Amino acid sequence: MDSRLNCLLCGSSTDLILNFRDKRYYRCTNCLSVMLDPAFFLSPREEKQRYEEHNNDVYDQGYRKFVMPLVEKILLHYSPEASGLDYGAGPGPVATVMLKEKGYRSINLYDPFYHPDRSVLKKKYHFIVCSEVMEHFHCPSEDFKLLRSLLMPGGSLFCLTNLYHEHLNFEQWYYKNDPTHVFFYHNLSLEWIKKQYSFNDFQVENRLIHFKTDNPS
Repeated sequence: MDSRLNCLLCGSSTDLILNFRDKRYYRCTNCLSVMLDPAFFLSPREEKQRYEEHNNDVYDQGYRKFVMPLVEKILLHYSPEASGLDYGAGPGPVATVMLKEKGYRSINLYDPFYHPDRSVLKKKYHFIVCSEVMEHFHCPSEDFKLLRSLLMPGGSLFCLTNLYHEHLNFEQWYYKNDPTHVFFYHNLSLEWIKKQYSFNDFQVENRLIHFKTDNPS
C-alpha cells in the first residue's frame, strides 16, 4: 500500500495521519488540508442515499438558524436584484428559500443529484452559495476553479463548513464521521485557494467563509 497521496486541492504530497474505522486520512504538507483516501469515497448511489437521511425541511427552524449567518451576509452585501447560484443545493435549498422570502428572485440551483441542469453553470453571478458543500468535493481544485469562473467582477463566494486546525483532535472530531465528508480545509488551504484562483480576499467568521473578487474599476 502506498502511504502517500497527492493533495486533491493543491497537488502537493501528503502524510498519512490517521487510520480510523478502516479508513485512511492524509494531511497535505503544503496547504495542511486533510482528506479521506479516495479509495473510501462513497459511490454516487450511496452518497445520494446518505443525503436523503439529512434534515431537508426548508421550514425547519433549526435548519434555518444554522444557515442564517450566510443569509445575513448576502443581505448585507447584495441587493435583491443581484443574481445568485446555490451550488450543491441538495434536496432542501434552505438558503435560497430564505433569500427568496427577502425578495431575491434571480437565484439558480445546481446539484449533481437534485438539480443537475448544467446550463446554470454557463452563466455569471454576483454571488454563489456553498452551504455545507465544500467538504463534499471529490475534486476541490476543479470545483473552486469552476466556482471562480462563474463570478462576476466584484462577486462573492459564501461557504459554510467546519475548518481543520492543528490543535484539533482529528480522531475524535465528529465532522469527519459523516461518510460524505471527504475533504477538510485549513486556513492555509483558504490562502492557497485565494491565490490560485485570484480571489482578492477572504474572511472567516466561525463557520462562514467569504471569498471576494476585485470590484470592477
